[in-house]
Amino acid sequence: MNAYDSRPWLAHYPGRLSEHLEPEFTSPLTMFAAAVAAGPDEPAIHYFGATLSRADLDAASDALARLLRERGLRPGDRVGIAVQNEPAIVLGMLAAWKAGCIAALISPIYRRTEFRRALDDFTPRALLLLEEVHAEVADEVEATPSVELVVTCSPLDFAGNEDPQRVFGVRRARPAGTVDLLEVIGSGSREVVRHDPAPDDVAVLAPTAGTTGPPKGAMLTHRNLAFNAQGYRDWTGLQPGEPILCMSPVFHVTGLVGSVLLAFSARSPVILTHRFDAGLVLDAVRTWRPAFSVAAITAYIALADHPDATPAALESLRLRYSGGAPVLPDVADRLEAQLGGMIHNVYGQTESSSPTHMVPPGVRAPVDPETGALSVGLPVSDTMAEVVDESGNPVPPRVFGEIVTSGPQIAAGYWGREDDPDSALRDGRMRTGDVGFMDSDGWFYVIDRSNDLINASGYKIWPFEIEQVLHSHPDVVEAAVIGIPDDYRGESTRAYVALRPGAHVTPTALIEYCRERMAAYKYPREIELVNALPRTATGKLLRRKLR
Repeated sequence: MNAYDSRPWLAHYPGRLSEHLEPEFTSPLTMFAAAVAAGPDEPAIHYFGATLSRADLDAASDALARLLRERGLRPGDRVGIAVQNEPAIVLGMLAAWKAGCIAALISPIYRRTEFRRALDDFTPRALLLLEEVHAEVADEVEATPSVELVVTCSPLDFAGNEDPQRVFGVRRARPAGTVDLLEVIGSGSREVVRHDPAPDDVAVLAPTAGTTGPPKGAMLTHRNLAFNAQGYRDWTGLQPGEPILCMSPVFHVTGLVGSVLLAFSARSPVILTHRFDAGLVLDAVRTWRPAFSVAAITAYIALADHPDATPAALESLRLRYSGGAPVLPDVADRLEAQLGGMIHNVYGQTESSSPTHMVPPGVRAPVDPETGALSVGLPVSDTMAEVVDESGNPVPPRVFGEIVTSGPQIAAGYWGREDDPDSALRDGRMRTGDVGFMDSDGWFYVIDRSNDLINASGYKIWPFEIEQVLHSHPDVVEAAVIGIPDDYRGESTRAYVALRPGAHVTPTALIEYCRERMAAYKYPREIELVNALPRTATGKLLRRKLR
């Protein structure tokens, strides 16, 4: 028996939580149907001053599901969806599931080559695209033999008096040869479309972050999604009807599970704002008084930098979570002081349909005294986590290794790569690629990605160590460190640093700042100042782009 088999983290579970979670539903569809039955006239989505009831959303998704069926789509076919945080992405997924199809999420910020790769991977028979996305990728869509139906929508659809055109400069541009979503919804038919998915049917193809290579489609089942949506609800203690602020993209798993599907499970409205804009988010908080949000730490930093973001303005937001990248303790403390509330870590991957670890609300996560890392949390109910060495053997507490997880939320595999012997998903276990450790009390810590380790003259350097020192400088907003070729040392270190507005510290001064605080082999030999670091839509750092 090893240190993980005894599950020491259970000792820190609040009294309302248990080791096992009894699922109420086996699919997002049954969650949504129960919410509609419980209160059809209650709000489902708040969007730019307008509200869609659950009955509105049910009827709209029925209309699109009817069209999919009429055009010959059958269970297992893929419906590609490239939409931002608008009601259309929610009703598009519901419609796909009602027709028995798989919702293949495609980032609406992809450029042509990236979009083409997604089309080739997922071979969708139908697409739901923003008009602006269609304008960018029309040639790629036309050249894809599998696509038989293209439905287009606009961010202006479903908006109220607070027009998104004012914020984002959106204009309608109905593409020729496509079907307009609003026309589908207004077609007049009221035929109900219902498909009863099996729990292990694939519900969503979710693109991985692509931090180390091209994104892959994680096959998330109905069971995966229903389990983790309920897990968010039970772990946070969110009460029925409490609004949820969606600051993460719904086309990625955090926004999908931690906002939209959580809203189904909790029977709460979700607040959508097309894209993240700090001023717009603050307006939405004042109007709708949300209680919960989960977002990349960069979103909270952007809020903190807005002049209207005060503790009083954000008072309703009692449950604040951050995922996508480890949060540094100094950053967490600063944001707590500026925004008036603790930001709790949540940890997981696309392949785990969001969380495998969470910090219980109201609990201050520990900071490891040796590494200075803030814990990413405790394994959630029914979830096993281990730290293993290169041979896959569990290591003792406080020893670095790769974090491996398993549980009901782990994806079935990667679409089209089910037989890949090097897959991170094997036998129900997820090799995260994250290096970290568990302390003796069962708290987990993430230090870095395994492929980001730098080897300088035989010395191992974790970028996290240097980034932490740089973040402690008062003029630094964010920093990232990579290894670069060095004829003498094999590898050396280069840091990319974004400064606060008005700061004038030089790269030479920052190098000296690090040299005074680190061993000689660690401090960065080069520093380049940048306006911002490259990140995914969910806030994950893209070191490969820096390389």
